Amino acid sequence: MEARNRVLMIIVLLFAALATVNVQAQNPKQAATSPSHADADFTFLGEYYGCVSGHGMIGLQVVPLGSGQFSAMVYRGGLPGNGWDRTTRFQLAGKSKGDSLQFENSDLQIDIRGVYAQVEGPTGKALGQLRKMNRRSRTLGLRPPANAQVLFDGRDAAAFKNARVENGLLQIGTELIPRFRDFLFHIEFMVPYMPHAKGQGRGNSGVYLQSRYEVQILDSFGLEGKFNECGALYRYQAPDQNMAFPPLNWQTYDITFQAPQFDGNGQKIANGRITVLHNGVAVHSQFELERKTGAGRKEGPKPFPIKLQDHGNPVQFRNIWIVDRSGCRPRSIVQRRFR
Repeated sequence: MEARNRVLMIIVLLFAALATVNVQAQNPKQAATSPSHADADFTFLGEYYGCVSGHGMIGLQVVPLGSGQFSAMVYRGGLPGNGWDRTTRFQLAGKSKGDSLQFENSDLQIDIRGVYAQVEGPTGKALGQLRKMNRRSRTLGLRPPANAQVLFDGRDAAAFKNARVENGLLQIGTELIPRFRDFLFHIEFMVPYMPHAKGQGRGNSGVYLQSRYEVQILDSFGLEGKFNECGALYRYQAPDQNMAFPPLNWQTYDITFQAPQFDGNGQKIANGRITVLHNGVAVHSQFELERKTGAGRKEGPKPFPIKLQDHGNPVQFRNIWIVDRSGCRPRSIVQRRFR
């Protein structure tokens, strides 16, 4: 009898544990690392593009904010990196209603259903249609050149200290064991889907070059592109434009770094320089680094490790390689357009 009761108790505990896991999996405020774990609002997330009468080509980025609330950024000329005039943009607020999503202001009404966004004027006159796009960086999946060192290929993470690999992807909170002074660095990253999170709590990580200079990683899709958002040199220099893709899409950084120079007494005699391609588009071009960024280590002649910051959000990485250019004048990857 006692054995039977023990078995029954174990079964009850197992069902309770499974129920807890199921509730957690359905919690919409948890970070989703795959579309299968995302909420219903995820279907509207993304970029839309098309011609609108009286406005020309228009790009639209739709961002879920949780519980059926949305924001959208409208770009004149097209999407960032693909036609946007780099000047004209404005933001809209919207709310989902069943299988549709509506935005409007005094000039435009936008109704999104499926992969199409119907655009009307204030009187209800049809002005055009935008179609959902799925852009890919031209450097996504870029193979390392012959003189590169492969740091992570989905299997071997021996180049990283305390590395955690899940499903062939490198997780946050690690650093390179080998150290480099001047280099070309390629890395691919994916930020989670966190519609209820705000600001720096939304897909936050960073690539710390020499543990001193942070190239920020953040879910900045549909935002302005400020100095603490994705592609920025953290709290130092904003990206030339916001090239962030939607969360749960693979993105790329191609970073050309030239370390500062120091004399024999440890005094800096030349600033470092950095070029950053975010999703194949230059957001910093030979920018002169006069100081470290944010919480980075103090500048000095010693090359400290490249770090992948743990900010508590499940950002993931793949296809990481580096070309050591110490003693050589760096050359940046040629800027390319998307497929």
